Amino acid sequence: MKCPVCHHQDTKVIDSRAATDGLSIRRRRECLKCAFRFSTYEEIEILNLTVVKRNGQRESYNREKLIKGLRRAFEKRSITEDRFKKLIHSIERDLQALRKSEITSSKIGQISMKHLKKVDKVAYIRFASVYESFKDAHEFRRELNKLLVRKVHKVKSRLT
Repeated sequence: MKCPVCHHQDTKVIDSRAATDGLSIRRRRECLKCAFRFSTYEEIEILNLTVVKRNGQRESYNREKLIKGLRRAFEKRSITEDRFKKLIHSIERDLQALRKSEITSSKIGQISMKHLKKVDKVAYIRFASVYESFKDAHEFRRELNKLLVRKVHKVKSRLT
C-alpha cells in the first residue's frame, strides 16, 4: 500500500479490526519512510461474475451500478452510511451464495428488492417501479397494495 503523503511503496500494518459494519476490516498503517499514519478498509469484492442483461449482452459485475441504483431509490430518504453499506454487503453476499459465474440482471434486481423491502418500503417501491418498469398507476398501486396487505397481516398477528 502506497503512502498517501510521500508515495513510498512500503507501509506496515499497526492495527487491524472489524469495521463498524462487521463486513469489512479497518487497518491502521504507517509509512516506513515518513512515518505518516493512515487507515485503509478492506471489503469483499465479487470477482469473475458476469451479468447477463435483459438484451442478452454480458458484462462484468459492477458494484458501482448497484450502488448508483440504490442511492437513487434512497434519494431524500434517511439512511445512515453504515446501514447502506450493510445493505450492499447483504445483496452481494446473496449473489456470492448462488455460487454461479453468470447471473441475470433480473436476479440481481430480485435480490436487491428483497433486501430493500426490509430496510425502507419507499425506497423499495421506487426501485421496483424502475426495475419492474411500471407502465401506469395501476401497476404502482398493485405493488403498494401488496406491501399494505402484508403490513396489516403482521399487525393482526401481533395483536392475536
